[in-house]
Amino acid sequence: MAFQSTPSAAHLRLNAFAGTWEGEEHVAASAWTSEGRASAELSGETLFGGFFIEQRYRQTRDGAVSFEARNVFGFDVSDQAYKLYQFDTAGFAPPSPASGEWPGNELVLMKTSPRGRQRTVFAFENEDCYRMGVSFSPAGSDTWQEVVSGIYRRSSPTSSNLS
Repeated sequence: MAFQSTPSAAHLRLNAFAGTWEGEEHVAASAWTSEGRASAELSGETLFGGFFIEQRYRQTRDGAVSFEARNVFGFDVSDQAYKLYQFDTAGFAPPSPASGEWPGNELVLMKTSPRGRQRTVFAFENEDCYRMGVSFSPAGSDTWQEVVSGIYRRSSPTSSNLS
């Protein structure tokens, strides 16, 4: 495969996540947390001339930070699939990225780990609003359980540092 010096249209599509976002979420009851409402702040910044985007995510419940993540999105030209590497306060190192497609307005990513399968769907209503839903199927099960869902609105076109 030849070296690609400029991002493709598929890479640049990830710029949809750039900027600063605020969201309201529903967190489902799970082995990790109780059911409830949360708010989220997200900040997305393009990396390496547009080949990747880093998203910083902070969830707040009952006035305290309850979950944080760093997501790195990219597009792999070798298999023509979008990729998502997530590092978060759960502390599990991803054995491989989530992988998927972006037909229409929905980016759908799947990943498998020893704990089970996770499906994440980002549905863009427009350039300033998207919905996210995460569901999980435990290892050995065909049943999907909601983990978190939310709606996010752009609060600024430029990213802030949520470190």
